[in-house]
Amino acid sequence: MRWDELFNDLEAQFDEAATAELAAEVTDRSRRELSLLRLVDRLRPVIGRPVTLRLVGVGVIEGELTASGPDWLLLAEVGGREALVAAHAVVSIGGLAAQTAVPHGEGQVSARLDLAYALRGIVRDRSAVALTLMDGSTAAGTLDRVGADFVELAEHAPGEPRRHDAVRAVRAYPLTSLVVVRRA
Repeated sequence: MRWDELFNDLEAQFDEAATAELAAEVTDRSRRELSLLRLVDRLRPVIGRPVTLRLVGVGVIEGELTASGPDWLLLAEVGGREALVAAHAVVSIGGLAAQTAVPHGEGQVSARLDLAYALRGIVRDRSAVALTLMDGSTAAGTLDRVGADFVELAEHAPGEPRRHDAVRAVRAYPLTSLVVVRRA
């Protein structure tokens, strides 16, 4: 009888140690998986849902997240305007869902569609835009070109088409200075 008790006690200790080891391994794996998670992975599940963004130099903007890329977010603001937001200017995001997308699950092509790529689409459209910059200032005009790390804006009055005689100045803005780009 005493041998049965001894073996039962040893078996219980072994089971307890195995359970503790498994719990530690699960915790360690969870931490490792969390370390692979990017902001864009947290954002993909809330595409089509309302979010609140606090931005450097701007304050709070709200709208439906309609798309996101590796370094930008596209919001449909109340009133129908779209706001292309540079991710480096985001201070906080409210409205995230409990779920998270698989890290790096967006595909190779989507992962390459960065802010410069999105801005090149606006250049092709020749749409008038309003830029909001990191210091809170704004500039209006038409984007003429997008380089690797800058954008050039032909400044003219909002609502006017880009015409040679309407352009007051052409300025280059580093992409890191952009907070929000809105089509006028």
